[in-house]
Amino acid sequence: MTSPATAPVARSHPDEIVIGLVSISDRASAGTYQDEGIPALRDWLGKALTSPWQVVERLIPDERALISKTLIELVDVAGCDLVLTTGGTGPSRRDVTPEATLAVGTKEMPGFGEQMRQVSLKFVPTAILSRQVAVIRETPSRAALIVNLPGQPKAIRETLEGLRDADGKPVVQGVFAAIPYCIDLIGGPYMETDESVVKAFRPKSALRTRPTA
Repeated sequence: MTSPATAPVARSHPDEIVIGLVSISDRASAGTYQDEGIPALRDWLGKALTSPWQVVERLIPDERALISKTLIELVDVAGCDLVLTTGGTGPSRRDVTPEATLAVGTKEMPGFGEQMRQVSLKFVPTAILSRQVAVIRETPSRAALIVNLPGQPKAIRETLEGLRDADGKPVVQGVFAAIPYCIDLIGGPYMETDESVVKAFRPKSALRTRPTA
C-alpha cells in the first residue's frame, strides 16, 4: 500500500511497519527522466517482507534543505519507522543526500555505508566513490532508521540482499539483514522476511517464539 499522507499514517496491525521511500533526482523530479528508484525499492520490499508493511513515497530534487525537510516530515509527521533514500550519494556537486541525512540524525550508523561499499566493490572499483550513510533520528516519543542507498535498481538490490554463491550461501551480507533487529532496538515493529531473499539476523534472545500447533 502506498500512502501520500503528510499526517500520521494509520496502521492496520500493531506490527505493520511504515517505510518512507525517497528518490532524490533533479531530472526525475522534473519529469524529464523516469524514476526507477522507488519502483525498484517497492518491488524488492514486496518480495523480501512477510510481515505487514506500507510505504510513503517522495520524489524530490537534489536540494539539501528539501531533503532534510522531507526526512524530518516522514519520521516526525508521517511516523515512518524506516526511511530508505536512493540517489544523490556520489561525489558530484549536486550530490548532497549524505549531508542532508547527517543533518537530521541523532546517531550515525557507519556500518551501513561501510558494508554497502564492500558489496559494490565486488562489482566495480568506483564503489569507493559512493558516500551512503545511515542515521537514527530520535524524537521524544519515537525513533526511526534512515539509510541512503545507491541510485541504480541493480545496485539497490545487491546492497540490500548481499551476494550468494552458486549454492545460495551468502558470500557478502547485504545491509537489510541487520535492519529488522535495528528497528527492534529503537522500539519499532517486529519485521519478518522471506529467507530466500534475505534472512533477518537476530540474536536468539530477540527471536519471537511461534505458537506450536
